[in-house]
Amino acid sequence: MTSLQLGKIAREIPLHNRPARLYKCIMREVPRVLMIYDLMNISRADAKKAIRDHFYHNKDVKDQRVQDMLVEKGYIDLEDTLLQHKQKTHLMVLLEGPIGTDFNDKRLGANASEEEQFHRWVQ
Repeated sequence: MTSLQLGKIAREIPLHNRPARLYKCIMREVPRVLMIYDLMNISRADAKKAIRDHFYHNKDVKDQRVQDMLVEKGYIDLEDTLLQHKQKTHLMVLLEGPIGTDFNDKRLGANASEEEQFHRWVQ
């Protein structure tokens, strides 16, 4: 079984600015990932912005153990992506966010017309 061992490499990286190294490594692989998973409907800039947003989401983490865990998990996720252990939908959720999670959109009101009822089942 092929393995890049990026999680092991992440543990051996010196402690100096490990999240920045992970960020650069991921940004370097974005074009390849978009090509491998045939995500040509997402631009490189949009993909990089989504990844940057994930990094900014965790910017306030101060505990060094949690930071180490997040960096190692980032390398492992990158490895899984490059080895194609993820599906296209996994990356779509990561880059575009969850789709169709509001279940109230499918509910019909008490006064729903027949056309609204029909379109509910067609979608």
